[in-house]
Amino acid sequence: MTVQANRASLNGALWDCQAGSVAGSPLMRNLEAKFPLTDFATARAQLELLGFVASGMLIQHDTFFIAPNGKLKLREQPDGAWLILYRRAHQSAFELSNYTIVDVANPAELRSILSAALGVRAEVSKTRMLFLRRNVRVHLDEVANLGHFGEIELILRPTDDPKAQTQILDEILCALDVAPSALLEKSYFEMLDGAAPD
Repeated sequence: MTVQANRASLNGALWDCQAGSVAGSPLMRNLEAKFPLTDFATARAQLELLGFVASGMLIQHDTFFIAPNGKLKLREQPDGAWLILYRRAHQSAFELSNYTIVDVANPAELRSILSAALGVRAEVSKTRMLFLRRNVRVHLDEVANLGHFGEIELILRPTDDPKAQTQILDEILCALDVAPSALLEKSYFEMLDGAAPD
């Protein structure tokens, strides 16, 4: 099953999460946790017990460009493409991400222009199984040349205090038997190129 990659399925905008705008596009926030995945079947079973629904398989290719402020990537899927700018900061054991997404009609042309203007930092290809429950997305990822990982994204409303939402992530991680010490700070492209987390 392949999920339709519209804006809602891509960024988890299950709520109205607009917190402002950057160049006319909504600025959104989520709280994230990433961890190594050792047993896909067990993780899926636990997620379903927690009320998560398997919503499809995503085939994604991300091109990261050299950017002076934040991280800039072009995400391409068979049924759509998006330019995403995001910045992350630590919020207790988790990452607080602020991001903006713009739909892209001609990804090949945009990739060529941005590559020439900014330079390419890294490329990441992955297969992602998507699970949804209200404002929480869980990804079970197989990343090319890197391995298997899990990722939780809790979508925040503009008025939400991230610190007040961490218990939800703690409960999911506990159910998946993921210790706090197992959480990863690096993004996939940083793992691939050995860079320190930005």
